[in-house]
Amino acid sequence: MEVFVRDIANILENIAPLEYADSYDNVGLIVGSFHKKVKNVLITLDLTEEVFYESINKKCDLIISFHPIIFKSIKNITGKTFSERVIIHALKNDISIYVIHTNLDVMWEGPSSYISKLLQINREKVLFPKKETIKKLVTYVPVFYAEKVRNALFEAGAGNISNYSHCSYNFEGYGSYMGNKKTKPFFGKKEIFHMEKETCISVLFPDYKLNIIKNALFQNHPYEEVAYEIYNIENINPYIGIGFIGNLIEKMNEYDFLLFIKKKMNIPCLRHSNFIEKKIQKIAMITGSGRFGIESAIKEKADVFISSDLKYHDFFKYEKKILIVDVGHYESEKFTKNLLKSFLDKNFTSISIYESEVHTNPVKYFY
Repeated sequence: MEVFVRDIANILENIAPLEYADSYDNVGLIVGSFHKKVKNVLITLDLTEEVFYESINKKCDLIISFHPIIFKSIKNITGKTFSERVIIHALKNDISIYVIHTNLDVMWEGPSSYISKLLQINREKVLFPKKETIKKLVTYVPVFYAEKVRNALFEAGAGNISNYSHCSYNFEGYGSYMGNKKTKPFFGKKEIFHMEKETCISVLFPDYKLNIIKNALFQNHPYEEVAYEIYNIENINPYIGIGFIGNLIEKMNEYDFLLFIKKKMNIPCLRHSNFIEKKIQKIAMITGSGRFGIESAIKEKADVFISSDLKYHDFFKYEKKILIVDVGHYESEKFTKNLLKSFLDKNFTSISIYESEVHTNPVKYFY
């Protein structure tokens, strides 16, 4: 079975919608065409020249990078930076580049999922829920067509609330209308007032599925003019956002916990605040740069906050209330390659998917 860049992008965007990326981010297809046929894929955390040459050696048609190779707009491409040189090489060799970054970070099954399993942490919720991710549809359907329309909306992705699916609220009433001479009413006759018994259906859905939901409604509703309303909902989805709060399966003392992190994450060294002289169980973590999360972790009464890119003064914020641990930016995100490979392996069996073997961490340690 032939696989194209569009097929792979569809799977990734179903897992991590582009709409969930931060405004500063640059995700999706960066170089190449959705119509390009793919036989080999290389997954990397960072796209350097060395990684690109690796893709050539592995005869890859597509590179999937976690960190964008283009963050800001480029006015010219002359090869003066490594990112410009990679773009030139990609265009010359007809290799597409796709980026999945902060849109994956906020997903419950994103990098935090892999890390929590690695560290044996039972996650409870995200630390910073993403706002404005939910909308509500209200529509009015003839009673005998309500089931068809409702099921179509469910199939399109509406009606999911946390661990429940097929959620809706329904009640019956009477809708009235009178079409002019240009209309073709499904019930009643044009230019004659009509009352029809209808079911009011109300469902929640992810905001990025707005067009899909509307199409499902229009294609399955019997009326030529569909009455519906769309509302923005302020409810928070506890499973979409940055970081997480969870609990270790078993309590540990602080020293053993730091050794446990080093071993499980294969990290050469850690930076941490003063010990707080208590057992560690409740964990707050943000993969990548997360210094903004310290105060929230303290408010959540976490025993430890794990992240990276922390500054000198950040460690003073522990206030003898929390153990702060900096594991390193690369170290907290390096498992994303394995996570993405597992996603694609489940969906594509006719192509080869490789994790980059290049160690792209620009930070070196002197022991």
